[in-house]
Amino acid sequence: MIPLSDDNPTERTPFITVAFIAACVLVYVYQVNLSSQTGEQFIFEYGAIPAVVFGQVDAPGNLPHVSAFSTLITSMFLHGSWMHLLGNMLYLWVFGNNIEDVMGSGRYAIFYVTCGIFAALGHALTDPTSTIPMVGASGAISGILGAYILLFPRAHVLVLMPGFGTARIAAGIVLGMWFVMQILSGGMSIGREGGGVAFFAHIGGFLAGTSLIGVFKRPDVRFFSPGRMNRWD
Repeated sequence: MIPLSDDNPTERTPFITVAFIAACVLVYVYQVNLSSQTGEQFIFEYGAIPAVVFGQVDAPGNLPHVSAFSTLITSMFLHGSWMHLLGNMLYLWVFGNNIEDVMGSGRYAIFYVTCGIFAALGHALTDPTSTIPMVGASGAISGILGAYILLFPRAHVLVLMPGFGTARIAAGIVLGMWFVMQILSGGMSIGREGGGVAFFAHIGGFLAGTSLIGVFKRPDVRFFSPGRMNRWD
């Protein structure tokens, strides 16, 4: 299921969500205009490499620009392909605006980055000796999904089901099924070598989002809300 929109309106313009999307797009445009060798070096310098993060190896190729910890943040703004970028930005746009709305821009920015850090660490801990860089905003966005499922499980999401068309489904079902798929896929990926989807980053980010939303949301926002326009009907 591919989310296209939700019918849960916001009260505030999501400036930070738009800024994160713009930053990811601009970085990707910069990436694809690099030469093949320079582009690979860029990924290795700013991607999160588990073995480097945990101090087991030095950064490859004498890449001194950022610290190992900083790559937990810089990696959130890199993407491996335009499809990777498009999918992440779609999820961020559909669900991020509501979470920014219930936190305020400043707290939301901190929440996003914090979830992204926990997500990257969640991935790194599954294979701390890996020298393959992890890139992508999906870990931080998973934190947004974790927050959304606790705040608006009864809001409706318009989803595209390839081969079947579109349907409006409760967010709790959409995001619950998404999380179960991450767990199943993560379990099947254990022991596999090479690159691929960082499922444990998704799991780590989602759990961080569900754990931290109570701290970051405004006090007047209650859990398990039906959304501003929606009910089970």
